[in-house]
Amino acid sequence: MLHPRHWDATLFERIGRLPTTPADRWLRRLTVTADHGKLWALIGVVLALQPGQLRRAALRGLGSTAVSSVLVNAVVKRVFRRVRPEPATVQVERALRRAPHSSSFPSGHSASAAAFTTGVALESPVTGALIAPLALGVGWSRVHVGVHYPGDVVAGMAFGWGVALAGQRWRRVRREEPAST
Repeated sequence: MLHPRHWDATLFERIGRLPTTPADRWLRRLTVTADHGKLWALIGVVLALQPGQLRRAALRGLGSTAVSSVLVNAVVKRVFRRVRPEPATVQVERALRRAPHSSSFPSGHSASAAAFTTGVALESPVTGALIAPLALGVGWSRVHVGVHYPGDVVAGMAFGWGVALAGQRWRRVRREEPAST
């Protein structure tokens, strides 16, 4: 049986051979907009300006993104240290102008996207469902522009999802604690 990294690399190569389309430019812009959580911060601010449920959704989404980002970038990537895909394998129309230099596994962009979307969905399922295609687009864009293997994106999404769900559990526990007198 072949190693999972073999399948990951094979899938990455096949995606890299897809024909160029007008979507290439849009996906490159999407991935750059998501750098450093800018996309999620922008959406979070817009949601936070709304009352009630959407404000709580923004806070949960942004909090989940912050925790996920710190854990992925400061801990997990340093443990795994997976080398990024070779830039020469990406078509020029898709490639980023400046390739990232951090470890490839897991995808921090994907972790942030999943953490934000899941955090928002825990407070406002409809809003989370509206944001989900954008989060999936960010994940796909990371493979499309050639800076992550598909497995990096899946692992990042799972990590972000888990962080947001863990935050939901913590919040529930904190609410159930008896008030001190």
